[in-house]
Amino acid sequence: MADADYESILCVKPEVHVYRIPPRATNRGYRAADWKLDEPAWSGRLKITAKAKIAYIKMEDKNTGELFAQAPVEQYPGAAVEAVTDSSRYFVLKIEDGSGRHAFIGLGFADRGDSFDFNVALQDHFKWVKQEGELAKQEANQSSAPKLDLSFKEGQTIKISLGNIKKKDAAKSRPVGSGLLPPPPGVTGVKGGAILPTVGMPTSAPPTTSAPAQPNTGLLLDFGGQSAASQPSQDLWGDFTAAGSGTTQEPVKSGWVQF
Repeated sequence: MADADYESILCVKPEVHVYRIPPRATNRGYRAADWKLDEPAWSGRLKITAKAKIAYIKMEDKNTGELFAQAPVEQYPGAAVEAVTDSSRYFVLKIEDGSGRHAFIGLGFADRGDSFDFNVALQDHFKWVKQEGELAKQEANQSSAPKLDLSFKEGQTIKISLGNIKKKDAAKSRPVGSGLLPPPPGVTGVKGGAILPTVGMPTSAPPTTSAPAQPNTGLLLDFGGQSAASQPSQDLWGDFTAAGSGTTQEPVKSGWVQF
């Protein structure tokens, strides 16, 4: 079912009264005191329905639901519904029969709260109609406005600055320690976390128990040989190899006196 064919119910009041009203003599409005309020022309049930933007005030029989009169309302306040000047419980309705003929009748409520609900139901409906019209107008304006083109043109680039990425990369590029303590000051020849002996430096051997050293009198015989013995070997690793070997005998060097 289309929205235009859907009819919703806005308000229902179980008892209202319809009055015949005299023609209006002046432009100051209708007065309920001019009606015969104790002699209503009809009494029954009132129902307000809405179909699309139009509201319909219907007077129906309480028992059978037969329609007595109907007043289509396209605007409120307007010519279809007009309040009287001397009471809040009475209104003047412009009813139509569907063939183009219309008439004005008086409508009255026995309770003031019922007339208040009648008034609010019409106000809320046309407030909704106004909001729908404003939304439709905005959508029409947006559809007619030129669309904004946010696509990249040929050769167009965009530059994004990511400052935090550099800090993270720098933290990742720092070398991780091997877990070994650094050598003490003055020690050189560190390779792969191990301390290598410096070339030309004597290596310490574990202490051994030996007999008291005998004075070597041969060292005093030739002072020239001492300078020759103090010269370092041309082979930088020769002393290191000799110190690690298990032999204790050394070849006799020239310039030393052998006994």
